[in-house]
Amino acid sequence: MKRALDLVGAGLGLLIISPLLVVIWLAVRLTSPGPAIFKQERLGLGQKPFTMYKFRSMTTGNSDAIHREYVSQMLTSDGTATATVNGLYKLAGDPRVTRLGAWLRKTSLDELPQLFNIVAGEMSLVGPRPVLAWEAALFKPETMARFDTPPGLTGLWQVSGRNMLTMTQALALDVEYVRRRSLWLDLSIIAKTLPAQMRRGAA
Repeated sequence: MKRALDLVGAGLGLLIISPLLVVIWLAVRLTSPGPAIFKQERLGLGQKPFTMYKFRSMTTGNSDAIHREYVSQMLTSDGTATATVNGLYKLAGDPRVTRLGAWLRKTSLDELPQLFNIVAGEMSLVGPRPVLAWEAALFKPETMARFDTPPGLTGLWQVSGRNMLTMTQALALDVEYVRRRSLWLDLSIIAKTLPAQMRRGAA
């Protein structure tokens, strides 16, 4: 049932929003040099690597050192010692992010190409966020259950506070989702995602 929901939801989503995907693709290409689609290896079900797609929100040819340092601090300090931006746990003033990219991230429109990952069976509509291998290497053993289900386009973390939560709290929600997962929970999270995203985009 979960796979059927993924195929129907992602398939209909791609059909409905295909004009929007084209517009965003063109906007990214016209506003900064480089490809419109960003590809990156993430860990999926059972920590199996897969190539995840996003609309590019950064300039090309950048080092990820600033991101690694921030995430490492979030995980090693439980996030409590990490500086916040207007009460949100996110990297402030990242010089790599383009002006259009900042808006795409705020609205989560940069995530839409992951609908293709869902159709391919590498992701699900609902699940823990897909992480990088080096991030997973920093996770505590009690959080590894998050890899017992496919990563999702949305999840319990996204509808429970998102950047208002520390990464440790987000990982705890990932584990809670795995423990409670059901078709009803997936439908509930999907129903809450758009209102939560609209509130975030208006903030």
